[in-house]
Amino acid sequence: MLWGGRFEDKPDKTALEFSSSLRDDILLIKEEILCGKAYAEMLCGIGIITSIELKTITEALSSVETEYHNNQWNPDPKVFEDIHSAIESRLYELIGDTAGKLRAGRSRNDQVVTSLRMWCKKSSMEIINLISILQRTFINTAEQHLETIIPGYTHLQHAQPVSLAHHLLAYIEMIERDKERFSGIIKESDSMPLGSGALAGSTLPIDVYFLKEKLGFSLLCNNSMDAVSDRDFVIDYLNACSIGMMHLSRLCEELVIWSTAEWKFIRIGDSFTTGSSLMPQKKNPDIAELIRGKTSRVFSNYQSVIALMKGLPLSYNRDMQEEKHSLFSSYSIYTDSLKLMKLMFETIKFDNSYLLTLMKKSTILATDAADWLVSKGIPFREAHDIVGELVKYCLKKEIGFEELTPEELKRMNPVFDESVCEVFKLDNSLSRKKTEGSPNPVFVKEQITKWKSALFLKTSQV
Repeated sequence: MLWGGRFEDKPDKTALEFSSSLRDDILLIKEEILCGKAYAEMLCGIGIITSIELKTITEALSSVETEYHNNQWNPDPKVFEDIHSAIESRLYELIGDTAGKLRAGRSRNDQVVTSLRMWCKKSSMEIINLISILQRTFINTAEQHLETIIPGYTHLQHAQPVSLAHHLLAYIEMIERDKERFSGIIKESDSMPLGSGALAGSTLPIDVYFLKEKLGFSLLCNNSMDAVSDRDFVIDYLNACSIGMMHLSRLCEELVIWSTAEWKFIRIGDSFTTGSSLMPQKKNPDIAELIRGKTSRVFSNYQSVIALMKGLPLSYNRDMQEEKHSLFSSYSIYTDSLKLMKLMFETIKFDNSYLLTLMKKSTILATDAADWLVSKGIPFREAHDIVGELVKYCLKKEIGFEELTPEELKRMNPVFDESVCEVFKLDNSLSRKKTEGSPNPVFVKEQITKWKSALFLKTSQV
């Protein structure tokens, strides 16, 4: 027990188990060991421990980490409050009273938040790399579908034709912003709290600059009270996970819709779908549905921590240990979802022949027709009305724009001539786009080239 000196009675076993965070913060063991070794080296440097004691502590910390990873040491949450007390107890078993010297000038308060910041930096880098890998998967598919025409939707209604490549590039842009958020979290987590003690620093000459360099931090925290009680970086991390999962969930929603018998656009590989216990014909997109479903848990984790922090006075409060469960849960769900999305997406087969038939029978080129009228000098508001009448006519006759004859068009409005028939050809629709960022294959190819340069040259596959 790290704090039992002034107490006459031992903690109630039920209360100790209730208060233990060991099941969650055991995931910080690598960071805890690194902090412990760096701190021991610093204590030796300022004369608190000898070089022999430094060697003894460092070797013992290495042994604890090895024992844990080899499943030879599994601390019990019914016995230990957290990973800090568990490691110290094991150190006492290995090296006796020398273990107690490691606590000089250090509190659990600054210790845990230092490890937590290190973990957030490390895991953010991992997430950025996973997102880059998923982006490369999208790029590979987009490159094969520069001119694969699919309906673009607003309100889930046919709007205008786009290419599958353009559609996928939208997700690449979307999740690039997720990478930027995690890059921000790395920066936000890059100030070191160690040396702040419980809340007011230490009277010992703790060499915080040595610790900063040794543990890979760029800056020191400026205020010891804020240092031990700040969890903004955790909240921002959870927010980034939430937005990232929201983006994956949006794509999953589309994959679910696209795989239906009505859409007939994609076939997801058997290894990422399931059948029905009753209906033999079923092929269910369960992985896409589960990613979409687990998004709600990540949202809940964010809400849990921001609600946890809203009423806490300065500085540290024990409530804060509850943030780790939410943090590690969101990390696990998000990283698993990124990996599974990449694997699942690689099994998808696209077939837009059915969609192409639908579009050729549709009025999806109505905006193009209105633009053509504008090019003839007709105000857009009037052009909108003219094409609206044309749409009404096609719906009644159950035909698409492409099936209209020049004679029919002339009867509808004398401004139409044979040249408008070219506008109604779906195959030409993408190449007519003039604006940057549109699905014109020329612009899309430029974007793919840009992304390939950024993603394939600057990141490494894992």
